[in-house]
Amino acid sequence: MRKNSKWVWGLAVVLAVGAGGWWWASRGGSDVPVYRTGTLERGPLLATVAASGAVNPVTQVSVGTQVSGQIKELFADFNDEVKAGQLIAMLDPETFEYRVRSAQADVDAARAAVLTAQANAAASRAALSKAQVDLAEAQRDFERKRDLADKQFIAQSEVDRTRALVNTSGELLKLAQAQLSVTEAQIKTVQANVAQREAVLGQARIDLGRTRITSPVNGIVIKRAIERGQTVAASLQSPELFVIAQNLRDMQVEASIDESDVGRIRLGQKANFTVDAFPGQTFEGEVRQVRKAASNVANVVTYVAVVRFANADGRLLPGMTANVRVITDKRDEVLKVPNAALRMRIADAAPAATSAPNTVAAPADAASASGTKPVNPARRGRIYLLDAAGKPLATTVWLGITDGSSTELLDPDAGLKDGTQVVTGNPLAGAPRANAPKVPF
Repeated sequence: MRKNSKWVWGLAVVLAVGAGGWWWASRGGSDVPVYRTGTLERGPLLATVAASGAVNPVTQVSVGTQVSGQIKELFADFNDEVKAGQLIAMLDPETFEYRVRSAQADVDAARAAVLTAQANAAASRAALSKAQVDLAEAQRDFERKRDLADKQFIAQSEVDRTRALVNTSGELLKLAQAQLSVTEAQIKTVQANVAQREAVLGQARIDLGRTRITSPVNGIVIKRAIERGQTVAASLQSPELFVIAQNLRDMQVEASIDESDVGRIRLGQKANFTVDAFPGQTFEGEVRQVRKAASNVANVVTYVAVVRFANADGRLLPGMTANVRVITDKRDEVLKVPNAALRMRIADAAPAATSAPNTVAAPADAASASGTKPVNPARRGRIYLLDAAGKPLATTVWLGITDGSSTELLDPDAGLKDGTQVVTGNPLAGAPRANAPKVPF
């Protein structure tokens, strides 16, 4: 009985090996590898640009001070709503009040000097009038005595004396005229001094008024950088006391766009973004500005795209980090190829019968699928199809937009259609060959 059992098991092993050998021989081995493949699909496609940025109010004002001093009073705090012109802080005004008084005294002294100069000018005009009268009197006396001397009623020496008096009176007149000019010039000088002192007084009053810090706009205080009793120093740059957001219902994201993507950004494009504070929620906005000022950090050049959005419920707060996705192009129903297929390179692949790499022309309209003007021009690519024997065939195609995982095919007339298998990866190590039989045990 034991011998029969061993004989039966031996016979079974022989039959199994024989059957496996017959199956292997009947199947026939092949060296064609089995590539990993993907499928061409038809559907919508969105081309996007990813970026990150900060949520900020559209208008926010930094409130500072133009004068130095100690904070005496605070009238606004975080999250307070303020009106334009409302007093929100005050510096100690005592020093500035004394400056105003000093400047006022200087103005009063200068005005008194004007009165003195005007009185001197009046005296100079009186002296000038007297000199004119004296000259006229001397001139008449000279003419009278000259006539008498001609008739020999008086001596010639008397005529000479009156002539000298005329000359003296003329010089005195010139002196009086010069003195009047001096006093009139002095009036202008002291009047200018008054204007200068009044300017100093005006500046002192302005500085006194600047000790009262007021809100320049209607808004909400989102930052307060001072405390009561703190000393602030205004030098070349005004210290920041408050930051006031004018409207937290109308906000924007300032997204940093890489220089390789900025050419695809256009005004009016739709964008959506997420913030960590509200996971799973997407907020929508619109590109309103692409700033031309570049930022270079560690040799990475970026540009700022401003995405405006409505914050009607006030949930999003200034300073939040936003992960932005700008929709640069859209297709509703196009043939899509996996991007892995476009990255494949097979050195010995034969060209497909429908592929003519040297003669393939670009489509007349790269966006013919949607009828819109393309943001990116069409570009040429290569994919690999499989023939009946599983061998790869190189096929040249024209490509449109991409969403990062799939790319639009612009030339479906190349024999490509929905459901077509394309090579997306090389065979895995140890993968079976095409048409090769499986080991039966």
